[in-house]
Amino acid sequence: MNKILFAEDEEILRMLVVDTLEDEGYEIDEAADGQEALDLFNQHTYDLVIIDYMMPVFTGLEVIEKIRSSSRNQDVKILMLSAKSQQFEQDRVLAAGADYFMAKPFSPLNLLKKVGEILDEA
Repeated sequence: MNKILFAEDEEILRMLVVDTLEDEGYEIDEAADGQEALDLFNQHTYDLVIIDYMMPVFTGLEVIEKIRSSSRNQDVKILMLSAKSQQFEQDRVLAAGADYFMAKPFSPLNLLKKVGEILDEA
């Protein structure tokens, strides 16, 4: 079973995505802010981190930079979700260490498809 860390501060979206992924058999840990995401990341090993760009405490970008600079599980795949979908923002996210980018709003089924593609590559 693949283990995913999902960090999103919007509770309704977080619940929808978590339910969608769990229904497909993924094991999900969820975080409501950047600090909680880092704490969970430092306690567990994940196959994939899905993280929102704009979050309290630490932004998704800051979390990605901290993940990539840590010695733990550096090769974990990271998917950034963001309403900031301009090309320069996508380039910034990928330069910070994200492997994939998905613009908001998105369909939970499209996210599910992307997750499957990412984990099939790993």
